[in-house]
Amino acid sequence: MFKHKWMNGVALAGLLAVAGVAQAASVSFVQPKDGATVSNPVHVVFAVDGMNIAPAGTMTDGTGHHHLLIDGKPLPKGEVVPTNDKSLHFGKGQTETDLTLPPGDHTLTLQFGDGAHRSYGPEMSKTITVHVK
Repeated sequence: MFKHKWMNGVALAGLLAVAGVAQAASVSFVQPKDGATVSNPVHVVFAVDGMNIAPAGTMTDGTGHHHLLIDGKPLPKGEVVPTNDKSLHFGKGQTETDLTLPPGDHTLTLQFGDGAHRSYGPEMSKTITVHVK
């Protein structure tokens, strides 16, 4: 493709950078850690990389807000996140909350959604399991 080795390296680095940007967006739990044993109230802290947090109603590309699905699964891309006691919306841009959960094992799924509460899909979700004492 290029006559010089260093240009091949530059081209490859550029391709990797573009690929990295496309794959960089993700959500994660800062707290608690997967598999943790916790007590009520359960303090949950969420993070997002590669996108910006914006309040519900903001329809700018690359923005959204967190949703927490208690004992639920990631939602397909484009599906509206329901509003109920097991599907919590953080439409003001919140990045943490305190939960009261019954004793036992629970899954917590962090689902990032757009300004209209539409899921960005399983790629923008993270599920952990916690044991509540």
